[in-house]
Amino acid sequence: MGPITLTVVTPLVGALLLALAPRSRDRDVRAVGLAVSLATFAASLWLLASFDRTQPDLQLVESFTWIPTIGARFAFAVDGVSLVLILLTTFLVPLVLVASWRSVDDRLVGYTAAFLVLEAAVIGVFATTDLLLFYILFEFTLVPMYLIIGIWGGAGRRAAAVKFFLYTLAGGLLMLVGLLYLQAQTGTFDYVAIRDAIVSGRFVLTDVQQAWLFAAFLVAFAVKVPLFPVHTWLPDAHTEAPTGGSVFLAGVLLKMGTFGLLRYAMPLFPDATTTFAPWLLGVSVVGVLYGAIVALMQADVKRLVAYSSVSHMGFVVLGTFALNDVATTAAVVQMVNHGLSTGALFLLIGFLYERRHTRMIADFGGLAKQVPVMAGLWLLVSLSSLALPGLNGFVGEFPILLGTFATSRPAAVLAAFGAVLAALYLLWAYQRMFHGPLETDANRTTTDLTRRELAVMAPLVVLIVAIGLYPGPLFDLVGPSVDRVLGEVAAAGGLR
Repeated sequence: MGPITLTVVTPLVGALLLALAPRSRDRDVRAVGLAVSLATFAASLWLLASFDRTQPDLQLVESFTWIPTIGARFAFAVDGVSLVLILLTTFLVPLVLVASWRSVDDRLVGYTAAFLVLEAAVIGVFATTDLLLFYILFEFTLVPMYLIIGIWGGAGRRAAAVKFFLYTLAGGLLMLVGLLYLQAQTGTFDYVAIRDAIVSGRFVLTDVQQAWLFAAFLVAFAVKVPLFPVHTWLPDAHTEAPTGGSVFLAGVLLKMGTFGLLRYAMPLFPDATTTFAPWLLGVSVVGVLYGAIVALMQADVKRLVAYSSVSHMGFVVLGTFALNDVATTAAVVQMVNHGLSTGALFLLIGFLYERRHTRMIADFGGLAKQVPVMAGLWLLVSLSSLALPGLNGFVGEFPILLGTFATSRPAAVLAAFGAVLAALYLLWAYQRMFHGPLETDANRTTTDLTRRELAVMAPLVVLIVAIGLYPGPLFDLVGPSVDRVLGEVAAAGGLR
């Protein structure tokens, strides 16, 4: 069993163990969930150790026959882009489970198993090179997340879960049509074979075929990002999801959309990529500004951070379709940065909600006097999210703007206002919640972070600072793979 298969299978085995012992004590369930998630993280580190950073193409190939009559296989491989997203996934899951240690006790076996199954499916999405398996796993991730929101979420959880499920399922169906068309034309679901045939000119799609196929893939991935205007499911899902669900949704699930654009849509349909790119730059800028402006208007701090994700993921799409190595590489780095910073913000919101049972900004004030450690970490993570130099957000967002400026100056200039608005909505919310007079009794009795909560936040803070000060290894890991994708687009005539 290779390192990729081990990383996929380990959380599935853990979920199966939990399912076979449904009457286990809560303490044992938490221990098994944490142990399995840490074992999965260790397997992903083995994957990292086995990866050759100097090679840009897919590596560590593992392939098993699945449906021979249609050429479908269980096929896995990783490049630098998929590897960093797998590492992000396996890094966040143990933190999510520990963060839920006290807040979730109802149907704990189901909650823990759902996260482990979700983790396995997401790793499979990032690692598979079979288009049919990719589609199945891409859609299957909806099931455990639907359960997490619908069972363990807030008062409006059922409506939010259904909206999340239907939006993303409908978008994916269009991608399925595109996949079936490709298979009918090529006789295979092997992404590498189809990609190489397109790059070499052995398989040629007309401009019209490329446009329709690119659009089919784009809709599925744009909904998942979510890109304006198909973003409306996200604020409701974040607001009603439990803390762990919000962390995983922002930290990992949204990245499946931007990953899909970079892995599949761009190299498979290079001419359509450059045709659509100017329009997507415009839509991305609208998303950046819209998400920031709406975030500024929110009274619920969790909805504020949810809309900030719309804005920040707009930056990622902007960098992706700037189609130069600076911006597109930085877009991948920003996927990781957003997962860390926004995940940390949702954790802090969850910790505060457990104490006060409200997320309304107006209900707080002066908390820095009462909870100085939480206040300090909240400020640090907010500064990271607004891209303060020296923290991780800056090393992703600034190169995106720099690279975009070389492609489209108006898009870069307008998107820069999104960074300004981010400082406004994040710092204004922080000021209202943590400064000013400490007036209410509920705020006066709020307790600071516990050792368990500090243990959850510590790894995130370390990475936020470390990437901000020394981002070179992350850029070195993803850069060759991004250059390969852009090279494939150019080789097929997509970049003229």
